Amino acid sequence: MISVNTRSGLNQFAKAVTQTAGGQRVVTSFPSLKRDWSERDEMLPALVPAFANNLKLHKFSLSSSKKVFNLNAHLFNNKSQSIGGIGVSHQYRLAHTDITIPDFSSYRRTSNKNVNQNSDESSDDRRAFTYLITAGAGVGGAVAAKGAVHNIVNMLAPARDCLALSKVEVNIGNIPEGKNVTVKWRGKPVFIRRRTAKEIATERAVNIGELRDPETDEKRSPTGEWLIVIGICTHLGCVPIPHKGDFGGYYCPCHGSHYDASGRIRKGPAPLNLEVPDFEMNGDVVVIG
Repeated sequence: MISVNTRSGLNQFAKAVTQTAGGQRVVTSFPSLKRDWSERDEMLPALVPAFANNLKLHKFSLSSSKKVFNLNAHLFNNKSQSIGGIGVSHQYRLAHTDITIPDFSSYRRTSNKNVNQNSDESSDDRRAFTYLITAGAGVGGAVAAKGAVHNIVNMLAPARDCLALSKVEVNIGNIPEGKNVTVKWRGKPVFIRRRTAKEIATERAVNIGELRDPETDEKRSPTGEWLIVIGICTHLGCVPIPHKGDFGGYYCPCHGSHYDASGRIRKGPAPLNLEVPDFEMNGDVVVIG
């Protein structure tokens, strides 16, 4: 690149244009320069005829009135101009052809390298890849979370020997009719009662609409003969007394709650019936838990 930048001044301007043009002829039309050359042209033949004749062959011609010298016809293929004037900056630049334009093709997707193709045409493929990566990350995260939760649950769960004690087997074949047996299960008292036919008929004839906590006797005692309930009062956690109270079932001496022979609350402050635990009947053996 050739770049010339000068401030106003006739000598500097002429020198800059001459160097830029590679020694080509420079045409100017400044009046003072024309006048000086005209005076010298008139005086020199009288003083030194031979020198004047020789000078006419080599000096710059000032006969033209052009203000702009066009270098296009001499040096360059594109339009190039050098313009000068009093109090005007002079600058001449050529385009750089040795600078490499940055190429980011290695960072672009293959589907987007064609400048004549609309990027919307390949957007579905790009989005499908993004969705696939997102789905894979989601599945991987779910599997990792499942493993973490499983490990935490196993760590917090009770030991196997404790789980073995969570179930209690009781032989009920030797319990006489109308009697109640108390066993311990998970640190709680459990009442096992073998009811008489009269008690069964009485409890199943009760109108559940009159109960505070409505529940049928068939649901609480599927066999009818055996009633199994947790012996903890639903009021404040006291242990009721079997075969006591106004209804012949259970009575809590702490605050006077009365339960019938099906363990349902009939009188007193207790809000709910006695809880029935999970159990299985295997002949004369009942498994609680």
